[in-house]
Amino acid sequence: MRDDTGRDDPGRDDTGRDDTGRDDTGRNDTLAADRLVAVDDGGRPVLVLLHGFAQTRRCWGPLADGLAADRTVVAVDLPGHGGSTRAADADLDRTVDLLGSTLAGLDGPLDVLGYSMGGRVALTWMVTDPGRIRRLVTIGATAGITDTSRRAERRDADEERARRVERDGVDGFVEWWLGLPMFAGLPDWARFDEERRGNSADALAASLRNAGTGSMRPLWDDLAALGRSGGAPALLALAGGDDPDYVAHAARLAADTGGRAVTIPGAGHAAHLERPDETLAAVRRFLDG
Repeated sequence: MRDDTGRDDPGRDDTGRDDTGRDDTGRNDTLAADRLVAVDDGGRPVLVLLHGFAQTRRCWGPLADGLAADRTVVAVDLPGHGGSTRAADADLDRTVDLLGSTLAGLDGPLDVLGYSMGGRVALTWMVTDPGRIRRLVTIGATAGITDTSRRAERRDADEERARRVERDGVDGFVEWWLGLPMFAGLPDWARFDEERRGNSADALAASLRNAGTGSMRPLWDDLAALGRSGGAPALLALAGGDDPDYVAHAARLAADTGGRAVTIPGAGHAAHLERPDETLAAVRRFLDG
């Protein structure tokens, strides 16, 4: 039997989760993924979930299960994370190529939701292959840093973080990372300590160096051109109300693409984990629209 990603179906457990991860086969052209399905997923729309840095495909909390109630949800491990460590050196453009290979068995335009790093991947995908995306949701995402000096400063900061995880190991890094002010509002269940600590220090360091915000090519001009052309997929840019920089990024993303920006009150950077009910409602209204 084949699953919806076009690979051998490993079978479904009692949570409705199909593990389509294949990182241990030696293949370098696909990423590990889970397929979360309702009782009958025939003909349902497909939503691809792209997680944030130092997370895995298992760090979505109630958002994934809520969305899987009436659509097929494919949660992917991005390069350097979870089961996709062989692809740790991938930059964002290579990541889009890997997503293409991983999801090649899925027909039609896909809905995509990306959080933070995953949002940057999704925006790169949008400008690279807009016809593959029907609707796109970003949470706490930016299209890059246009100013060259500021981008260089961020690249240096990403390098410092890469060296920190190499020096302190994943456990020490995760403790430091989750102690940053941007995650102050995370409830204990949403820390996903076990999932995060299962990552590899070398792979996380490689992700920072190759796919961090400092190494990302700015996409703002490309997005604006796509918006002017009328060829942009429908876009919803979400941000937590307590994350002002990303509220501004969301407003610009919406303005440039003809999309919509929504602020989740009382949430920080990880709005979907701090305010899951409000985020789920906003995402479902958009995807069903």
